[in-house]
Order: sequence, then structure tokens, then C-alpha cells
Amino acid sequence: MLQTFKDFVIRDWQTTDRIPASEVIRTVLTEYGLGWEPDGADIDVVEVEKHYRLGEFWVVEHQGAVVGTAAYYPVPRGEQAVEIRKMYLQPQVRGGGLGRFLLRSLESRISEQGFRQIWVETASVLVEAVQLYETSGYKAETGVETVRCDRIYTKRLPSSS
Repeated sequence: MLQTFKDFVIRDWQTTDRIPASEVIRTVLTEYGLGWEPDGADIDVVEVEKHYRLGEFWVVEHQGAVVGTAAYYPVPRGEQAVEIRKMYLQPQVRGGGLGRFLLRSLESRISEQGFRQIWVETASVLVEAVQLYETSGYKAETGVETVRCDRIYTKRLPSSS
């Protein structure tokens, strides 16, 4: 996968992205007062090859530096469902539509893969993320599974038949 948005490059994760991608996520979590959990909720970033075999993990580059991440993988809840994971952007690249573009790109790719439902967990303190999901057709749900999260949303994708 390779896409561009303005002067950003969105591409598949590579092993050389392990530390830069982890650093983006750790930095954003810290910015919002949330903990980086490399042995818990964030193990999928440390072990991308293991956790995203049936999904995808993307990095966002700007001028050669990793400034964002976005991912998804199948989950055993809902029907033909995936969970969007690790959608984080450094502060200096927020506010220009990149997050919305990433979300739409994920939704399009997920739909192409035949999935019908998207789940996403987030935290209320991630105000921009909450607003993005709520203005993009995601509906509040119950059943949060990640300790640092207090919100969960779902979205049904249109059937391609």
C-alpha cells in the first residue's frame, strides 16, 4: 500500500519503522496523559509482524520522518469485523485533514478486504479522535476491553453485493 495526501506518504510498515512508530505512539499517549504499555495494550506495535498478519499497519511519513500510524486487524466480535488500532498523529501534522483521510483510507481498504464492521476503542481525553469518529458515522457501543480506553465505537460498512 502506498498513498499520498498533500506532502505526506502513507505506506506499509517495515521493520525499520519499529522504533519510530513506537516513538510516535508513546509521545502522543504521553501528551494526553495516557501510559505507553509495550508489554500490554501496545504490544502490537512492538510485535507488528505477529499481530498484523491478517491486517495492516501503516506509517505516515513527512519529509522522511515517521509522524503517524494507522492499523487494523480482524477481531472475534461483531460480524466480519476488524478493529482500527494505533491511529496516532504527531501534533505538528494535525488539523489539516490527514486524520480524516487516514480513516477513510482504512475504511476503504477494510471494505475491499470483505469486512463488514469496524470497531474502535479510544479515550475521552483524545478529543480530536472522539470528534473524528462521531462525525464519520461511528456509533457509541459498550464493551471496552482496553484499560486506558473508556469509549468504543462501531461502524457498519455497506455491503459490496
